[in-house]
This record gives sequence, structure tokens and C-alpha cells, in this order.
Amino acid sequence: MSVLELLFALLLVCLLAGIAFVGALVWGLGRRTEGHVREVADLKARLDAGGQAQEVRAAELRDRLSNTQSALEGVRSALSARQSIEDEARASLKRLESVIAGSSSRGSAGEHILEEALRHLPPEMLQRNVWVGGKVVELALRLPGGKLLPMDSKWVSSVALEQLAEPGVDANRRAQLTGQVEREVERRVREVGQYIDPALTTPFALAVIPDAAYDVCRSAIVSAHMRHVMVVGYAMALPYLLTLYQLHLQFARTVDMEKLQSALIDMERQVDVLEGVLENRLQRSLTVLQNAYTEGKQASAKIRASVRGVQILEGSVDEVSTASPAGPAELSTDTLRLALIDSVQ
Repeated sequence: MSVLELLFALLLVCLLAGIAFVGALVWGLGRRTEGHVREVADLKARLDAGGQAQEVRAAELRDRLSNTQSALEGVRSALSARQSIEDEARASLKRLESVIAGSSSRGSAGEHILEEALRHLPPEMLQRNVWVGGKVVELALRLPGGKLLPMDSKWVSSVALEQLAEPGVDANRRAQLTGQVEREVERRVREVGQYIDPALTTPFALAVIPDAAYDVCRSAIVSAHMRHVMVVGYAMALPYLLTLYQLHLQFARTVDMEKLQSALIDMERQVDVLEGVLENRLQRSLTVLQNAYTEGKQASAKIRASVRGVQILEGSVDEVSTASPAGPAELSTDTLRLALIDSVQ
């Protein structure tokens, strides 16, 4: 074999080996390509499934968002409606405050508030429109004995009380507002003090103020007490009046000297009648009972003596019968009669 043939054969072998290698490589690449194709198909299927799930979730989220939006719209509409109601209520409150704070109708509004606080009392305990010292007090408490307790409602310093209710008020401003409220309360107390008339009313009057004003004024209450005016809040008016009424029933009763004298005379007369009954009837009955007791004791003593005499007589008869064995002894009736008489005596 020549060298060329050997080289050709070697080249052919190398070519076949390269073709085989390329074929194996192509087959491996084909296998890999098929695997990648399957993986891509699986991934595509998963992506399709995930896309569908995401579409479903997105649809659910869209539904929830729409529901939330509708709920928010409902809340917004409710808030707008409530805002309008609050605005109306605030406007009504402002009108009511202007009515109460107005100089012309403040007194009547305060009296209505006081009557509402005392509406549980019996009607006969309250008296309205009482003339005292040329002035009219709208409400008075009728006490036992005919005295009246004048009461007046005073609405004081609504602006100052509103500012005191704010949480951000500093100490100096609070002290200033408190002094303003106390000065107004003192002025109202002087007005209520004009309703005191010792001939018709109690020696003190009652001023009823809002609870917010009562909570901040302390020196005004003490100065009002010196003016014989008691200051209470609307919430304390009813228990204060009930306590005062009970104390008046217990300690403040007046004594009519004429009635007391007549009662003492009647008691003395009844004592005389009782003594007469004791002396005439009871003493007589006791005497009769004592006599009956004495006679009964005497009769029982006589009966006991008779029984003893009969027993002694029977004993003597037995002795006589024992002493004469020939026969029983004969006793005359005169002898027995004399023995019974002696025993009785």
C-alpha cells in the first residue's frame, strides 16, 4: 500500500470519525433542543395558567376595588349628609344660645330649665309668680307653715364658659375667665337677694346657675352665703330642695302658744278624770276584792276546822268500839251535834 492510499484511508477514517462526532453532536443538540422545546412548552403552559390565575385575581381585585369604591362613595355621601345635619344642629344650637344669652328672653329660658329640673316635685310644693317686695319671682318652694323659698334661675357668662371649655386655655386666661364668671354670679346674687322678705319668705333665697358656672366659681358662692343667698347648679337643685324640705319638717316647726296652752289644759283635765276613775272605780273594786278574799279565807278555815273535827270524832268512835268487845257503844245524837259545834267554833 502506498503512502497516498494510507493517507487517504487515514483521512477517510478521520472524516468518518468527524461525521460521526458531528452526527452525535447534532443528535445531542436535537435531544437538547427537544428538551428545551418541552421545557418551553411547559413554561408556556405555566405562563398561560399563571396568566389566567392573574387574570382571575385581577378580576377579583377589580371587583373588590369597585366594591370599595362604592362603599367609599356611600361613606362619603353619609359624611356629607351628616355634615349637613351637624351644620343644621350647630346652627340650631347657635340660635338657641342666642335666645338664651339674649337679654330679653334669658330669664324665661332659665326658668324653663329650672322647671324642667323640678318637674318631679308635686305641684302643690311649687308656687309661681309670687310678689315679693314689689318684684315678681317666677318660682318659689312652699314650705310647711306657709313660708316660701324664692328661687331664680340665672344664666351667666355663656361666652366665658364656652372659652373655659376649650382644652388649650392657659392658666392666666383661665383665671381671667373664672374671675369674669364669678363677678357675673355676684351680680346675679344681688338680684336674687331682693326677693327676701322675712314676713313672707324664708330668711334666704336660692339662685340656680348652670353647672359649668357652678364648677368654676367658689368665692362667689361664699359671698352669696353672706348675702343669705344659696347658689346651686341645675343638677343639684332637686336634691338640695328635697333635703331642705326634710330639714324644715324636722327642725323648723313653729309652736302656737294658744294651741299649746289649750292642749295642756285638756291634758290636765284628762289627768283629773283618770285620777277619779282610779279612786272611785278601781279602789272600790280593790276593796271589794279584799273583803271577798278575807271572807273566803275565813270560810276555808271553818271548812278545814270542820273536817279536822270530823276526823277527830271518827278516831274517838274507833277507840270506843275497840275498848268494848261486847258490842258497839251507843252514842246519842246530841253528843255528836255538840262535838261538831265545838269543832266549828
